[in-house]
Amino acid sequence: MSDTRRRVKVYTLNEDRQWDDRGTGHVSSTYVEELKGMSLLVRAESDGSLLLESKINPNTAYQKQQDTLIVWSEAENYDLALSFQEKAGCDEIWEKICQVQGKDPSVEVTQDLIDESEEERFEEMPETSHLIDLPTCELNKLEEIADLVTSVLSSPIRREKLALALENEGYIKKLLQLFQACENLENTEGLHHLYEIIRGILFLNKATLFEVMFSDECIMDVVGCLEYDPALAQPKRHREFLTKTAKFKEVIPITDSELRQKIHQTYRVQYIQDIILPTPSVFEENFLSTLTSFIFFNKVEIVSMLQEDEKFLSEVFAQLTDEATDDDKRRELVNFFKEFCAFSQTLQPQNRDAFFKTLAKLGILPALEIVMGMDDLQVRSAATDIFSYLVEFSPSMVREFVMQEAQQSDDDILLINVVIEQMICDTDPELGGAVQLMGLLRTLIDPENMLATTNKTEKSEFLNFFYNHCMHVLTAPLLTNTSEDKCEKDFFLKHYRYSWSFVCTPSHSHSHSTPSSSISQDNIVGSNKNNTICPDNYQTAQLLALILELLTFCVEHHTYHIKNYIMNKDLLRRVLVLMNSKHTFLALCALRFMRRIIGLKDEFYNRYITKGNLFEPVINALLDNGTRYNLLNSAVIELFEFIRVEDIKSLTAHIVENFYKALESIEYVQTFKGLKTKYEQEKDRQNQKLNSNRFRRDAKALEEDEEMWFNEDEEEEGKVIVAPVEKSKPEDDFPDNYEKFMETKKAKESEDKENLPKRTSPGGFKFTFSHSASAANGTNSKSVVAQTTPATSNGSSSKTTNLATSVTATKGSLVGLVDYPDDEEEDEEEETSPRKRPRLGS
Repeated sequence: MSDTRRRVKVYTLNEDRQWDDRGTGHVSSTYVEELKGMSLLVRAESDGSLLLESKINPNTAYQKQQDTLIVWSEAENYDLALSFQEKAGCDEIWEKICQVQGKDPSVEVTQDLIDESEEERFEEMPETSHLIDLPTCELNKLEEIADLVTSVLSSPIRREKLALALENEGYIKKLLQLFQACENLENTEGLHHLYEIIRGILFLNKATLFEVMFSDECIMDVVGCLEYDPALAQPKRHREFLTKTAKFKEVIPITDSELRQKIHQTYRVQYIQDIILPTPSVFEENFLSTLTSFIFFNKVEIVSMLQEDEKFLSEVFAQLTDEATDDDKRRELVNFFKEFCAFSQTLQPQNRDAFFKTLAKLGILPALEIVMGMDDLQVRSAATDIFSYLVEFSPSMVREFVMQEAQQSDDDILLINVVIEQMICDTDPELGGAVQLMGLLRTLIDPENMLATTNKTEKSEFLNFFYNHCMHVLTAPLLTNTSEDKCEKDFFLKHYRYSWSFVCTPSHSHSHSTPSSSISQDNIVGSNKNNTICPDNYQTAQLLALILELLTFCVEHHTYHIKNYIMNKDLLRRVLVLMNSKHTFLALCALRFMRRIIGLKDEFYNRYITKGNLFEPVINALLDNGTRYNLLNSAVIELFEFIRVEDIKSLTAHIVENFYKALESIEYVQTFKGLKTKYEQEKDRQNQKLNSNRFRRDAKALEEDEEMWFNEDEEEEGKVIVAPVEKSKPEDDFPDNYEKFMETKKAKESEDKENLPKRTSPGGFKFTFSHSASAANGTNSKSVVAQTTPATSNGSSSKTTNLATSVTATKGSLVGLVDYPDDEEEDEEEETSPRKRPRLGS
C-alpha cells in the first residue's frame, strides 16, 4: 500500500512549455546531509537510480493542483512537477513540505510569488488583509470587476490573492449567472465586460479555478462569455459549434462515465485554448502555462484509462477485422485509432512506449494489413497515418512482425508489399500518399535504426528478407516501363494484382487517348531495340522517380545486397533507359542513381559499367541537350568531373578510348581534356613499368647465355646471334614485328575514317545504345560507332587487335626487335625522347 501511495511520475517543463516525463519512481522526504536540509527524493522503480533530489527550500513556492500534483520552480526556467498515483500520497508529501515551510497544509500554494520590486512596494504598505475585497457581483459593478481583474495581472502576489478570493467566495458561478442575465437582456456592454473578466481569470493561471470553470456545469457559460470579444462586430458562435456541429462518436460505447466526462472536458478546453483565446503576446505567454498543464495531464489520464480497459480495445480490434463489419462502421473504427494515435503524440517517451506496446499486443499490425488493402480511400488513408505513427515509434517492431509473417504468408500479402502496392497505386495526381509511404519504407530499410545483437544482426536478417521477398515488387514498375520484351510485361501483368490502368494510361493533359483498363505498350516502352520510348505519362514518371530515389538510398546504405541485385537484374542499364524521358526530373533521377554508384568507387561496379558500355546513354543525353546550359548539362558534367578528380582509372580509360572524339569539341569546361590528360599520363606510366619489367626479364636470359654473347669476333659486333627466348605473357599482346604492326595501324586509320560518329547537331555526335544485357555478362554489345577500337566479336578477341585500342605507345612497347646489352643506355634515352616516339594513332 505504501509503495502504491508514494508512486509518482517526475516531470520537467521544457522550453516549449511542454512537460517532459523524467521517469516513474517512489518519492520520500528525508534529511540530506549534502543539501543540509529536508529534501524530496525520487528513486526509479526500474533500477533504483535517483530521478530527483530536491531540497525543500523555505522560500520556494510549492503549488498543489488537482489533488495529485505538486508543482514548483527551482530556477528561473526550471519547473518541476510530481504526479502522484494516489491522492493520499500527494497529501502526505504536501504535509511534509508545509511542515518545513511552517504553512497550513490546507493551502494550495505555500508562498507568494513576488519579484523584488513587488517586495519593496509591499514593505512600504501598511498591513493589508490576506484577500482582496471583491465588489458585489451585480450588473452595475461589472465594469469595476473587469478593471480589478485586469489590474492585478501584472502583479504575481495580487494575482494569487485575487484567485484565493474568487475561489473562497464562489464568485465564478455568480459571474456566470450574471452572464445569463445579460444575454437575456441583450446587455452588450455587460457582455463585453464579462469577456474581459473571464479572460482575466483564465490568465490568473490557477488550477483550482480551472476545475470550477471547466466543470460540466460551467464550461459552456465560460465559452459563451468568450464569444463577446469587444473587438468583434458580431459575437462568435462557439457554443453552437460545440453542441451541434462537433459530434462525439463512440465506435464502441464507453461505459466509464468518468472517462466520458474527461474526454468531453479535454476537447472543450483544448478548443478554448486553440480557437477561442487569442494568441498570447510575449508578456502573456506564461499566463496560460497551467492551462497547458491541465490539458496535458488530462490527456495522460485518458490514454491511461483507455489502455487499462483491454475489453474496450479488444472489442475495437475485433470489429475492425471482422468481415461482417459494414464499411461505415469500419471507417469510424479506423478514424478512432487514427485520433487515438495522434493523441498519444503529446505523451512523453515512456508513456508512448506503453501505449504502442499495448496496441502491438492487441494486434494493430495484422489489423492494418487488412484495412490497408481495402477499396475505401478514406480507410486506407487513415490506416496509412496509423502505420506512420508505428514506424516512427519503433521501426524494429514493424520489421520483426513482417519477418515473422513471411514464414507463414505468401509474398503478395506481406504487410510491406501491401504498403508498396499502396504506393504504386496511389490515385492522387501528385502522389501525396505515395511520397508518405516511400518515406516510411525508407525508414524501415535504413540500417542506421537497425539493432545489432551478439549472435545476429537485425540488419542482415531484414535486408535478406527485403531483397528476397519485397524488392521485386518495388522494382516491378521500373522494370516493366523499361522492358523491351513484351513477354516480360505479360508475365508481370499475370503475376501482380496491381491496378495499373491509372499508372500506365496517359493523363488527358499529356495525351488524347481514351483511358484504358489495360496497359498500353506504347506508354511503357517502344519495341524498337535501339530507340526505347520512355513513359510520357507524368504520373508514371513521378512514380518511377520515387522508386529511383529509394533505390539510390539503397545504393548508399545496403552495399552487397543492392550490388547483387543490380548485377543480376542488369538494373543500371534499365534505369538509364529513362535518360530518354521527356521529363527532365526523371532523367536526372536516373543520372543520380548512376552517380551514386560511381561515387562508391567500387571496381565491381566500374567493370559492370565498362563492360556494359553504360556511359553511352549518358553521353547521348549530353549531346542531345546541345548547347543548353541547364541542370541536366551540369549534372552530367559533374559526373565526369568526379571521375577526373577522383582519378578512377578504369572509367577514365573507357571514356577516353570510346567517347573522346565525340566529347573533345566540348571546351567550355576542361573536364574532358583533363580526362584525356589523365589517361595519357597513366598510359605512359604503364609503358614505363612494362619496359622496366621487360629489361629485368631479358637480363636474366642474358646471364644464362653470357658466353654466347662474348665469344663472337669483335669485327662482327652488331651481328649478335641471340638464343631463342620464350616470349613473356605481356609480349603476347603485341605484333611479332614492326611491319605487321604498321599494317594494323593503317587498317585502323582507314576504319576510323569510315566510322566517325554521326553528327546530330553542330559539333555533336550520336551513339546508338543497345539494350541487350549481354555486355554485362562479358560479351561485347557495344554499338558505338565512334569507338577507336576496331569491331571485335567478343571479350576474347585476338590480341593483335587490342593494340589498336591504344592512342599512343612508346618505342619500348614495340617488341620483336632484338635488344642489345650495349645499347641499353641508348634505349633509355629513346624511351624518354618525344621525337623518337612513333605515333600509333590518328
